[in-house]
Order: sequence, then C-alpha cells, then structure tokens
Amino acid sequence: MKEDEILEWVLELHESTADVIESVDRKTLQVLINDVEHLAVFFYDDKCESCSDILEELENIDDDTDKHGIQFVKSNDVKLAHEIGIFAFPALVYYETGVPIMYDGDISKSSAVFKWILEQKADESIELIDRETLFEYINTKDFLAVVFYKEDDPDSPRVLRHIELIDDEATEYGIQIVKCHDKLMAKKYGFRNPPGITYFRKTKYINYDGDIDDEEEILDWLTSPANMEMTDHIEQVNRKMFEKIRKASDYLAVIFYSDDCKQCPRVLAEVEHIDDEADKAGIDFVKIDDKQMAKELGVFALPAIVFFKPSSKEPVIYAGDLYEEEQILSWLLTQKDPGGDVIEDLEGDRLVNLIEESGSIAVYFWNKTQCDICNSKAARKARLKKEKEQQQQDPGAGAAAAFGGDATEGGEAGEGAAEGAQPAASSTPSSSKHHEDDTDGCEQCTKVLEELENIDDDCDKHGITFVKTKDFSVADGYGVHDYPALVYFEGGIPNVFEGELGEEEEVLQWLITQKTEDRIELITRQMLETMVEETQYLAVYFYKINCNICDQILEGLELIDDECDVFGIHMVKIQDPQLAKRYSIKTFPALVYFRNGNPLLFEGDLQNEQSVLEWLIDDDNRELADEIEEVNERMLERLMTESTLLVVFFYDEDCAECEEILEELEEIDGEADMFGIDFVKIASPEAAKTYDVVNIPSLVYFRKQVPVLYDGDLHQHDKIITWLTSQDVFEIKNEIEEVNRKMLDKLLEENEFITVFFYEHNQQESIAALEKLENIDSETDNLDITFVKMADSRYAKKWGVTKLPAMVYFRRRFPSIYRGDLLSEDEVLEWLRKNRFRQPELNIFMYALIALAVAFVLYTAFLLQCFKPAPPPPPQHPKQS
Repeated sequence: MKEDEILEWVLELHESTADVIESVDRKTLQVLINDVEHLAVFFYDDKCESCSDILEELENIDDDTDKHGIQFVKSNDVKLAHEIGIFAFPALVYYETGVPIMYDGDISKSSAVFKWILEQKADESIELIDRETLFEYINTKDFLAVVFYKEDDPDSPRVLRHIELIDDEATEYGIQIVKCHDKLMAKKYGFRNPPGITYFRKTKYINYDGDIDDEEEILDWLTSPANMEMTDHIEQVNRKMFEKIRKASDYLAVIFYSDDCKQCPRVLAEVEHIDDEADKAGIDFVKIDDKQMAKELGVFALPAIVFFKPSSKEPVIYAGDLYEEEQILSWLLTQKDPGGDVIEDLEGDRLVNLIEESGSIAVYFWNKTQCDICNSKAARKARLKKEKEQQQQDPGAGAAAAFGGDATEGGEAGEGAAEGAQPAASSTPSSSKHHEDDTDGCEQCTKVLEELENIDDDCDKHGITFVKTKDFSVADGYGVHDYPALVYFEGGIPNVFEGELGEEEEVLQWLITQKTEDRIELITRQMLETMVEETQYLAVYFYKINCNICDQILEGLELIDDECDVFGIHMVKIQDPQLAKRYSIKTFPALVYFRNGNPLLFEGDLQNEQSVLEWLIDDDNRELADEIEEVNERMLERLMTESTLLVVFFYDEDCAECEEILEELEEIDGEADMFGIDFVKIASPEAAKTYDVVNIPSLVYFRKQVPVLYDGDLHQHDKIITWLTSQDVFEIKNEIEEVNRKMLDKLLEENEFITVFFYEHNQQESIAALEKLENIDSETDNLDITFVKMADSRYAKKWGVTKLPAMVYFRRRFPSIYRGDLLSEDEVLEWLRKNRFRQPELNIFMYALIALAVAFVLYTAFLLQCFKPAPPPPPQHPKQS
C-alpha cells in the first residue's frame, strides 16, 4: 500500500539493470521468440570459464542493439540450448520473426557480432515485384518461385524470413525466388488466402502444398528433379542440380555440350528423340553446359554422353556414333541391364504408378550397397577367393569376373567393353550368370532372387504382380531401409514380410494369404509417417514380438478390420517400441487413432473388439477441430441416427466451385459446432440419391433426420450460419428442441418469451416430466412462447435452479422458476398463460398514476386548510359609526 516505496524500488532496479543484458528463463524466452520481431539470444553455461568475459564484452553493444530495435537477452538454460541444436557454449542466435540463425564467427568480438546482427536485420534478399514484372519473369525465367503473401498479414514477415534463408542456395540451382503481394495474381494462381508459393518452370506452374514454415522442405521441393522436369525435352541442369539428381537416380545419362560447339546442336536434336524411351527404361537424361565438369569426368571433347549407374563409382563414356540415336539408346539399355531380368525390374514413377494402380503387387526391394550381409568382411573374402579360383582355372573367366567389381579397374574396362554391345545379345546368359551381374557378386541377394524367381509364375496365377527394384527414392518413400525386403501392396497399402526370404514356399504362402484373406497390414516407421500424412482416419496397433496377449488381441482386431474399412478407417500394425514412446505408450499392446494426423490413445479394453469398434466410429472421436469432417455413406447413416442437428454438404471431387464453397464453409464449422450443430461433407452420388439431393453442390440441414435444403448463396458463409441458427429453421413442430448454452443465449436475445426445461439424461423423473411437457408444446407455440430443453445442470444453477428437473420461464431474459407439479401439464400450461399475459410494467405505471393523483388531492387539501384567508370583519352598525 506504500506507493512511494514501490516506485523507489522499481527505479533502483531499472538503474541497476539498465546497461546489463537481461537474463530470461525458458518460458519468457519462448514468449520473446514468438512475439519479438528482432531478438538476439546469448546462450551460456555457468560452468563455462570464458562466458563471463564474453558477456561483459557483449554488454557494450546492448544499448546499440536497442537503438536498432533489436532486443538482446541471455539464457543459461543448457537443456533448452540442446533442444534447439546448441551443444557448445557460448553461442549466439539471432531470431527474426521467430526464425533462428546461428552466429558462426568470433563471439568475443562485440563489434563483429553487432555488425553481423545488423546485416541479418537488413537482409532482404527476395525481390518484390509487381504484376507486370511477374508476367515478364514468367516468360523469361526458366525456374521462378513466386511467394504470394498479404501485405497486412502479421504472419507474412515470418514466412518471408523462412524463405530468405534458402534464397541463396536456390540461386545455386538456377532458381530465382521473388515475392508479390498482388491479391489478384495470388487468386489467379490458386491462393485465395495467401501465403503460398507457385513454382514456374518455363511458364508451366505448380503450387506448393507443404509446410510453408519449413524452409528445408521448400528447398527440397523446389530442387526436386521431378518438379524441375517440366517438358518432354532433355532438361538442362547446372553442377549443383546434377549432384542432387545423381544422388536420387540409379541410372543417369548426361550429354555434355557447349554453345561454341558446331556439332552439339545436331547431336542434341538426335538425343531428344530417345529421351522418352530412356525415361521409360528408368534412365534419367539431362544436359550440362560445363566444360570444366566434363574434364573432371574424363571428357575432353564435346559433345559427349556419359552414363552413371550404381554398380560403378566411375561413369562410362559413350564411344560410338553420336549421330545414330538408335545405337545410343541400345548402348544405354545395355549399360543399365546387360543380361535382362526374369522378375521385372521397375523404378521411379513407373513403379509408384504400378503400386497405386495394381490391386495386388509384391515388390522385392534390394540394394547391394545397403545390404549388411553383402558388405560384411566374410562376404568380401569369399568373393575374392572365388575370383582367384576362377582365374586359376580360366584366366579369361577370371578377367570377366573382375569386371563385376564396383571399384576396380577391371570393372571399368568391362563396362567400357560393353559400350559396343548391340541391343540384343547373340546368346542368352544363364540364370546364375545373370544374377552375378545383377547383384554385383552379392551371394545373399543372388540366393534370394533365385528363390523368388521360382515362385514368380505361381504369383501370376494368383493374380499377384511380382517386380523388383533398387530405387532408393521409392524404397525410402515406403520406409524400406533394410535390404533385401519384400513388401506386398494391396490398394497401395504396404505390408512387410517378416519371415525368411530364402524360403520360397513360405513367401508364396504368405503372399497367397495376403491376397485371399483380410489381414491387418504390418508397416514400418517410415510407412507410418507417410500414412499419417495421407490417411484421414488411421488406427495403429502397437505390439511386440513373442507377446501372447498381443497375438490374441490382434486376432480380435482382425475381426473388425473389414467393418473399419466400411467406415473409412484404415487399421495397421507396427512393431516399434521407440516410436511408441513418442505417443506415451509404456505398456503393450496399445491402439492409437490418427484423425488427420491428430493422435488419440485408446484407454479401454483392447480384448473387447466391439468396444474398440464403437470407440473408433464414435462421432466425438472422429470429429476434427476446425475442419469439416469427410464421411462415407455408412458413417453418414450412423450420424443421422445419432445427431439431432446435422448439416451435410454434398459435393463432387471434380467440381471446381465446390472447393471455393468448402473454403467458405470451413469458416463457420467451428461456430456451428458451438451451437451444437454437426457439420460433415460427402462426395458420393449414391448418398445424394439416397437423400433426394438433385443438384451438386448442395447444403442440407437434418433436424432429427428431417431435411431442409438451403436455397441461398453457398459462397456467403455469414448468411449460412444465420440460417442454420435461425429459430424458423431450428424449430421442429410438436417437439421440444434440445439446445446448448450458445443456442440458448441466442434465443434469449432474439425472443421475448422463452421457457426452458432443465433436466438430466437417464433420470426417470426427468423422462416422465418431459413426456408430459411434450403434450403442451403446440399450445405454447400458440402463446408465442418458445419451448426448449437443456441437459446442463451447471448452466441451470446460473438462473437459480438447484434441483432438476425444473422449468424456467424467461420474459425479456428475466427468469421465473415454476414451483408446481411438472407432471401436470394443465397446471404448467395455465401458469405459462398467466405469465405470458401478465403485464407488470403497465400495472406499476397505473399504480404510480393513482398514487400521484391521491397525493395531489391530499396536498391540495392540505394547502387549502393551512392557508385559508382570514374572514372579513363584520360591518359596523350605523349607530356605532
């Protein structure tokens, strides 16, 4: 209570810390990172000997940073520093709009630190362009990334800052990044609500749909060979781009050329004719104008074609006629696959498309460079011993065997010798020889391939396509990291084989079982991460090996797997204890339900599969926050019976207008939920026909399965929410409507007379009273009284109700509690009628007028009595005069 002492204390504290870098804790620092646009943080450790000296030096620039609008703080939270990747102290991190940048210079020199911070603050490397410049750049730039943003959006500086971090690196790939805040242009290229990124590749564009705050993901997307490839022509790349493509491609052909080369245009024209055939064979084709790079690879005359393959560290140079396109194509195909395959070998998009389109397909993933058994010392010694024995028996055979080495001179010679090979070999190589070439001397992979080829025809008989691949990118996409591995795909959903790949009968039986029986698929961690992103409803069963209870529960869950599929819920299983810890799973087995990536742990009895199914299809568990839930026909039928108020948006996936309408409806989804209205969408012509919906798109409001079609403009979400919550639409005749707090507040604002029946679910007294009151609902409507019910005891206490059931009559929000018998509907109706036509405001006015009139009369009488004039004196007698 002593304000003078408080003021003195505050001023002393301010003076003592004026020239000192402020120390903050973890919570405060997180707030600063989120709220302060320019922030410098000095991380130090109390055990660090040099930190105190450096801190004193940095305090010299504290005031200077303040003048430039940069807040400077310090933190000794070592654990927090470790979480953001700092393990050496001291360290300096500059945050701009929440985006961190590490200082890698000499932190003890305050002047250098201050200069670096100012450079980071002033760094705005992304060019701002207008509409005219945008059109000019689209037509003149080969690779152009445009960041569309709102100029007045507070999140825009943070988004732009993330992208500025990759601007320089994108330039190295030949990609120019610019920014534009033209709303019309953003809308033209598909962004009604920026920010968004559009990537133009020689005027053709694609839109980025990933995390716009993840600059590394954006850079990978921009520099992805699949995204940079935009025409049927051979793509021109620079050195940086070539290195990225080389890592991603197993087979890569490069044509080196130069602008001052007279023969180059003709050779390029010839090679363009075989680009598509090479691509179909799994060979990527690019061209590079870089003489220095060509010399580094042993090319001293241009033009030249060089072929890269995974089985050799050194590339192979084409030594044939560069003007004969058929010879070039044959040479490329021979280099890729010298002997041909028994099991078809597919890679890249061809393999991915086959997996997605094929009903049943088995893919054998293998790669000699990744196989631990193949790379073991024992395997290498065995190969060398075998080569020596062959050399002793037949020197020619030994030399040929040496060609199989992936890093030997003989291997290169062998590859060079193959350059002149024709597309069709004169003799068919044996299966054994084929496998030695195929696996590059890996006996493990050779044995597995031989066994799997024995069941290839049997798989075809059962309608199972069998292919093999060494494609790193496809394998990584499905979470395959341990080679060799067999994955069965049905409808694009993977299932990993856990047994011995060398036992072909076991493999065949497993594949047939997967084909003929419905089983819960086994997936890996990488597969799970992919499925969580792509699958709207995903149930994941975590279990461990050699667990009897896990196996028993799994058998029970397989009984409801088909039922889950009907409701659009996909169920898989996984063995990954480390991943389970991420979701707070300590005991096995466990079930986690992902709804658009949001996890929910099942805490009931897993041995009761029916309770699991009820939990999975329960509307409260499936409902997604701030998003209109996608349902199928079966789920919609269930919602009809469970939801009192249900809004269904019928649409078509190929309808362009539907996407715009959905964006509008997303704006009111949360508000509708607050009013107790469930909001779902469905893209099913059969469902539309079932509920007599003729036009698509349409919005239908079901009140206890009674449909009402919205005939207004679907692009105006404010009018839609007004319609949904209006009493005319909400009210169902001859029935007391259920409301929640939000709806009741709205009714109290809009209606003069309201009666609310407060009750409890599953209470006999409430049920009996409600049945009686339903009989007078129509009479209350005639009295112009809105009658609703509400099962919310806490909200009832707000209006003075202490015991349920109870009835409260509101007259202009003023409550009156009914004290009579709720089971006597006649008494209730009479009480409501009296309250409805009683006019206390008018009576009070009349009483006031009467009181004033009486007071006026009494006051007048009082005045007349008190101030009566004196009587005149009697007239004098004449004699008295």
